[in-house]
Amino acid sequence: MTASVLVLNANYEPINICNYRRAIGLILSDKAIMIENGRGTIHTARTSLQLPSVIRLQKMIRRPRPTICFSRTEIFRRDNFTCQYCGRKTRRLTIDHIIPRSRGGSNTWENVVTSCPVCNHRKGGKLLEETNMRLVKPIKAPPNTIEYIFGRNLDSNKEWVVYLKGW
Repeated sequence: MTASVLVLNANYEPINICNYRRAIGLILSDKAIMIENGRGTIHTARTSLQLPSVIRLQKMIRRPRPTICFSRTEIFRRDNFTCQYCGRKTRRLTIDHIIPRSRGGSNTWENVVTSCPVCNHRKGGKLLEETNMRLVKPIKAPPNTIEYIFGRNLDSNKEWVVYLKGW
C-alpha cells in the first residue's frame, strides 16, 4: 500500500503524489475519480477495488505552483550525483560551497555544489581561482517545472508521462 498515485486537479494539472490508501479514501468519499488503474485489485470483505495509478479531483483546488526546497537531497538531484569539479559520478558525495562560508559565502543554489571527497579536500576553504579548479557546468537553481518536480517517480510509473507532458 505504499506505491505512488499521481493526483491531478480538476483541470488535469498534476498537483501531488499520494499513496494507495489516501487515493482509495478520496475515491470512496467521492472527492476524486480514478483515471488510470495500473496495478491490479485489492480485495476487501465485501468488495474488490481497482488500485489506481492516476486520480483526478472532482473540485478545483487553488494552490500556488510548488517550489523546490533547498535541501541536501535536491542539491544531489540537481547535480545528477556528479562531482562538479572532476565530473566523477559516485554515491560518495559531499556538499561544497563555491565561496566558502568562512569567506562570506551563503547557502544558496548558486553557491552550493556536490563534490567528491577528494576534490572537496583539495579545494578546502579556498576560492576556485586560488586552486585552479573549474566547475563542470554553470550552477543555477533547479527548474521549477512539473517534469522536474515529479520526474523522479517516472521510472516506476510510465503511465504518468501522458499527464506530465502537457504542463
